[in-house]
This record gives sequence, structure tokens and C-alpha cells, in this order.
Amino acid sequence: MKSIQILILTLIVFLAISDKSKAQSPSDSLAITDTIHVKPFKMHSPTKATLFSVVVPGLGQAYNKKYWKMPIIYAGIGTSMYFAVSNHNSFKKFKTAYGIRIDDDANTIDEFDGLLTEEGIQANMDFHQRNRDLSYIVAGLFYVLNIVDAAVDAHLFNFPKNDNLSFNLQPSLELTSNNQLAKGFRLVINL
Repeated sequence: MKSIQILILTLIVFLAISDKSKAQSPSDSLAITDTIHVKPFKMHSPTKATLFSVVVPGLGQAYNKKYWKMPIIYAGIGTSMYFAVSNHNSFKKFKTAYGIRIDDDANTIDEFDGLLTEEGIQANMDFHQRNRDLSYIVAGLFYVLNIVDAAVDAHLFNFPKNDNLSFNLQPSLELTSNNQLAKGFRLVINL
């Protein structure tokens, strides 16, 4: 009992001396304070990431700090647009040749004279028109997927990431209440 009283008294004296030293030298950089500085938590905005990706494809991924996705987005959109323009130019070439072929003027000769029939030119026109339209659709899909990816990534930005998160499907054998053997699978989730 006596030792506890001495310990408490020593603690009170020590705290009183440390408070006096703080009051005497407030500019001392080694002074102990009771203030805890907490880094402010900055909220990651899914709306901002989505709008960034709508305005400039890939900017939402940059906002989410997923820089490796930006070249994939630009490669997908750029390749699709390249094939769309290429097919559009070929479509125009065959359309012009078809127009020359059916104008009933013997003086005009198209570049496919002797190579393709009218049906062949028409088939090539249809082929390039279909591929052009498909390329525009693929470019649009890459654009929409870019927006969806930025929004989902922003929602999961502050999700805790650790190595212990896992899902495991295991076979299971259990004995039921009426002594029947139940076979199945068990989903084990480690958080």
C-alpha cells in the first residue's frame, strides 16, 4: 500500500514538473504535447472520376491512379477508329466505282473495270460499310467501358486491400440431425 502511494506521489510530482517546463519554454521544439495530428481523410469521388472519363477518355483512370489502363483505352479506341476510317475510305472508293458503272456513259470507266462485276462492287461496298459500322460500335464500347471502369474503380478506391482476403470453395461432408450424410460444397471467406 505504501509503495502505491509513493508511486502515485512520484507520478504527480513528475507531471507537475513537466507542466512547469512546458510553461517556461513554449518555443522548445522537443516539448511533449497532448495534441495528435491526424492526416485528413480525403474522399475519393466516383462522380468526379466518371465525369473526367466522359470528357477525356482515360482521365478518370488517371484520377484513380490506374495509369496502366490509359494505354489500353487509347489503343482500343484508336485501333477501332483507324479501321473505321480505313473501311469508310474503301466504301467510298467502291461507291464511286459503282456510281460510274451504272451511269450508262460509255466514256467513264471505273478502276475495277474488267476486275469486278456490278454485283462484286456492290458486295465490296456492303462489306466495307458493315465493317465501318462495326468499328464505330467497338470504339463506342471502349468509350463506355472506360467510363464504367473509372466509376467502379473510384467506388472501390478506399476498399481495404490486404493479402488475407480470399474465397475458397471446399468439398463438405456433414452428418444431418437424422443421421444422414449430406454432401456438398462449403464457401470459406477469409477477410
